[in-house]
Amino acid sequence: MLLQQRHRGAEKPPDSQPEVRLGMVLVACSMAMFATNLDFFALNLSIPGMARELNVSTTDMQWAISGFMLALGSFLIPGGRLGDILGRRRMLIAGTAIFGLSSLAGGLAPSAGFLIGARLIQGIGAAILFPLSIAVVTNTFPEERRKRAIGNLYGLAAAATAVGPFVGGGLTEALSWRWVLLINVPTAAIAIALMVRSVPESRDETVPRQIDFGGLAAVALGIGAVTFAVDRGDAWGWGSGRTLALFATGVALLTGFVAIERRAAFPLVDLAMFRNRRFVAITLLGMTANIAFVVTTFAATLYLQDVRGYSPLQGGSIFLAASAMQAIAGPLSGRLAERFNIPRTMLVAIVVGAIGLLVIAAGLGIGIFAAALSVFGLGYGLCWAMLSVGTQAAVPQEQAGAASGISLSIVIGMAGLAVAVVASLIEVVAGGDTGEGTAIEQILRVIAIGSVVVAIPLAFAGGKKPAR
Repeated sequence: MLLQQRHRGAEKPPDSQPEVRLGMVLVACSMAMFATNLDFFALNLSIPGMARELNVSTTDMQWAISGFMLALGSFLIPGGRLGDILGRRRMLIAGTAIFGLSSLAGGLAPSAGFLIGARLIQGIGAAILFPLSIAVVTNTFPEERRKRAIGNLYGLAAAATAVGPFVGGGLTEALSWRWVLLINVPTAAIAIALMVRSVPESRDETVPRQIDFGGLAAVALGIGAVTFAVDRGDAWGWGSGRTLALFATGVALLTGFVAIERRAAFPLVDLAMFRNRRFVAITLLGMTANIAFVVTTFAATLYLQDVRGYSPLQGGSIFLAASAMQAIAGPLSGRLAERFNIPRTMLVAIVVGAIGLLVIAAGLGIGIFAAALSVFGLGYGLCWAMLSVGTQAAVPQEQAGAASGISLSIVIGMAGLAVAVVASLIEVVAGGDTGEGTAIEQILRVIAIGSVVVAIPLAFAGGKKPAR
């Protein structure tokens, strides 16, 4: 039923959009996504400088990162669906403006508390603009060019992953950490100007402009509570009453969200989307790849610095091999999606990434290590980019924002949980006679093999093409 309604209430066909306007749409959405990626990867290196200037501990200042991620994870689903209901162009511009203005506030922050508050608002802006950038491209480009356009969007945005650490380190050393935030202001302004000029308005015409506030509050607070519990797990203790109570509260709120959506006349999320096997399989394949990529990024950073003795800058330079290939994987994903079955191509990509990860875990020379990072980044990066290419093709066009928000929320949220679990595992395994280096290598081998084992049934569960 869901797939049969693909064109019911759809917007004006985008085929008549001039070529120049299509290019401007892609540039505008890419700039917005690039700014969010650059901000996150650049600001990590600025935390010590922030802490010194604002007279707080580095641990306290880490909330500038954690607060952003908490807000981002909490609002991805509402952010994507609000665009479907109220207008994707309108909400994309609003999200980009929120992101840019809160970046300005953070860059001028007089205190740590003010900065962390600005970062929370920044995360909300990012949670709106990120899924809606994808949804706008889906609704603007003609169907025969849509997959390639989404792949190019991911490729341009992923370039920020590679240059982020250097931009953060360079601006912090040459000027101030404040410029890592202030650089977002002109980027957001240019992106908004392009959006105003080129992006056509689109929305889900099958529903009224009516917001399910009960569902919105339940899903945002539920995801926020679970995310916060995971973030505080190490500090409070995974078995502590506070951690367990907060986690249980989050689960209860998310259970309540499902109950609310079932009764709502016009729900925030159409739960029938979770009966779409292809959408679910592609989302879980993307989640598997992203967990492997994010956990390896975390573990390999520790490995290069603590075990092999490289400086942070040297370690970041070595990891460029993976980041650069992830950027290349974006455009490649769109081209492959036009020719091959998406879930099974994602499986092949995960196998390629796992081969690279097994070589990384072998503890060989740095030249082989860097080459393996390239293979690892291409494989898992390709699967991550195909996540949006595939999920956008698997749902009705009018639900593009909701689909993007849901899939990104699951993929990003589970990766955050996995990093917290792996951080604890490294301590436990290394606590005996194993040593940190061996512990990391063992865990990475498990992740490589586990990602393939999980991906095989998912690829075949979602193997059929959606009905048109």
